[in-house]
Amino acid sequence: MFDYHLHSRVSFDSACAPEDIVSAAEKAGLKEICFTDHYDFNDVYRDKIDIFTISDYQAAYEGLASQNVKIRRGVEFGLTTWNQNELGELLKKYDFDFVIGSAHYAGGYDPYFKEFWTHNGIDTAFERHLLQSLECVKAHNNFDVLGHLNYVCKSAHNPTGKPLYYSDYADICDEIMKTLADKGIGMEINTSGVDRVGDFLPSIDFIKRFRSLGGEIITVGSDAHDGARVGQYINEALEIAKEVFGYVCTFEKRKPIFHKL
Repeated sequence: MFDYHLHSRVSFDSACAPEDIVSAAEKAGLKEICFTDHYDFNDVYRDKIDIFTISDYQAAYEGLASQNVKIRRGVEFGLTTWNQNELGELLKKYDFDFVIGSAHYAGGYDPYFKEFWTHNGIDTAFERHLLQSLECVKAHNNFDVLGHLNYVCKSAHNPTGKPLYYSDYADICDEIMKTLADKGIGMEINTSGVDRVGDFLPSIDFIKRFRSLGGEIITVGSDAHDGARVGQYINEALEIAKEVFGYVCTFEKRKPIFHKL
């Protein structure tokens, strides 16, 4: 029905044309999608490392249309503890519908790549990334949902090959989710972990706990970087949203829209 985490060639790590994402969404029977291209920073070196220009963004998406799928335009902003002003400046340049805040880096390394695991032992890697995520959500207010809370586990270099379990890090995860709820910021059910570590990012126990802590906003997204993954496991994610919240959210001009399930 909805896929609110999609990357086209505007993102550094995708070569897919926006038109192909839209075509895939139509074939998947989706009603609404949102492009959320990377605008990322290294948390230690304070570098903009994977960003797009507004001119490239506009060239890709202005005029993009479909008779069957509503198209929204967003961004996946890489949160650090110090780049609040950078986010503010970006939001002045373009009128996004939706902003995902994601903590990709911890200690200067992205868990998606081998270097993170080389510099962090198995016993500390998950916790270190969660603690960085906590500091980021404390530092930022101007985003709509936190992307893939347990992102750290989905890497092919994760030596456990397993998801991050809420029960193992309940105290940190509770503080992250309570901070989000208190700020009126939501979470997403990201489906990209299903065929990587066998579960959603995060899994249903996180979602239930977020709701119990006062969370009100929930979105679903495939995190697709090509047409083949558009809409992947979205129906299953919507079932989780239905069970826990009874609805799912989309966004227009940064305002949540609640769709009863």
